[in-house]
Order: sequence, then structure tokens, then C-alpha cells
Amino acid sequence: MKRTKSEMASRGMSLSCRVLARLLDYPSDEMLTALPELLDALRQEQALSAERLQELEALVAWMASKDRFALQSEYVETFDRGRASSLHLFEHVHGDSRERGPALVDLAKTYESAGVFFDAKELPDYLPVVLEFASTQPPALAAGFLAEMAHILNAIHSALIKRGVKPWAAAIGAVLELAGETPQAVQITVDEPLDEAWVEPAAFEGCSSRGQSKPGTPQPVHIVRRQEPPKQGVRA
Repeated sequence: MKRTKSEMASRGMSLSCRVLARLLDYPSDEMLTALPELLDALRQEQALSAERLQELEALVAWMASKDRFALQSEYVETFDRGRASSLHLFEHVHGDSRERGPALVDLAKTYESAGVFFDAKELPDYLPVVLEFASTQPPALAAGFLAEMAHILNAIHSALIKRGVKPWAAAIGAVLELAGETPQAVQITVDEPLDEAWVEPAAFEGCSSRGQSKPGTPQPVHIVRRQEPPKQGVRA
């Protein structure tokens, strides 16, 4: 059962925003050690429904049960390789286009206008940074701010479900609940593998495959039939 925005406004959500920011950040040794305290903070604030809290308890248990290096590797594979599940929100809107720069500047100005000075190694559209900012705002403003990003959060949630990473999807679902929203399925475009996205086109079909493989070896000659251009009809 989701909470409405008015219900969210009637109780604090600052701790929950901060905890979700930690759970969605890179799983450092410090964060993994603090997992029991993070879960206690969620239970203490009671900003989330019992169903959502149960899902987050499963997420914490899953993270605690995994080998640290395996978990960190899975985090990078999930959130840093491919745009569909990226936690940099403006990638879902602007990609790598030139519009993303001004949007980042505007978001940083939004933080400053609310009395928060942005000073982080991450970009301002990184979801844990967004949640940290929301934690500094009154509940109604924080919920409204997160609700403006609901369509992006739904896309990330759907991408995580599609990839079979349900524990982290629970954290995105919790952010949506803090915004007074319910997760909605979104059609996801499959990411092009990074190895294919960054591959360089072969020059002259590649020396190793069609030409000289190493210095001092004969250079093969490939003869192909020239393609004559089609003859144009003569107009009367």
C-alpha cells in the first residue's frame, strides 16, 4: 500500500532519503559495515510502508550475504555499464547531448537556491546526490521534488527488473513511494553492449584480417571487380 503525498508530508522522510542514498551508492566497506544501522534508521522513521520496508530488509540481507568484491563488481555492471539502469538521471533524458550540461548547471543552481551548497565528486544528477538534497528539504517539498523525476525512476526500476536485479529495484521502488508514486512498468530499450558501442571501424578492412599482419611479411593484393555506376536514361 503506497502512501499519498499528503501522508508523506505529515511525517518526516529525511532519514529514509539518506538511507536510500547510501543503499544506492557504491557498496564501500564503510557502507556495508553500516547496513544494520541503516536498516534501523528506516524502521525508526517509518516513512515507508511495511511492504516496502520488507523489500528493503531483503535488499540489506542480500547485500550482507554476498562476497564484497562480487557485490561491488555486480554494482558496477548494473549501474555503470549501460544507460538503461544508470543512476545519473539526466542520461535518461539527454544522453550525451549538449543539452545535458545546462541541465546539470540548472540542477546545481536549484540546490544552491534552497540553501544547499553542492560540493561532491559526483554530478548533481546522480540519484544518491538527489536523495541527499531531498533529505534537507521539508517533507512536502522533498516528495514533490522526487515526484518530478518519477518517469525516470520508473524507467530505472523497469530496467532493473528486466535485468533480474530485484533487490536494488526495491530501493528505487522505495524512492518512488517517498515521492507518493507507485512503480509503473516502462518499455525498456536494450542497451548496446559497450564493446560494440565503442568499437572503431576498421581501416581498409583491418591489416590483421585482410592485409599485412606484421612487418616483413608479404602484403597480399585483393582484386575486386569495379562496380560501374548505373547508366542514366536519356530524357527526350
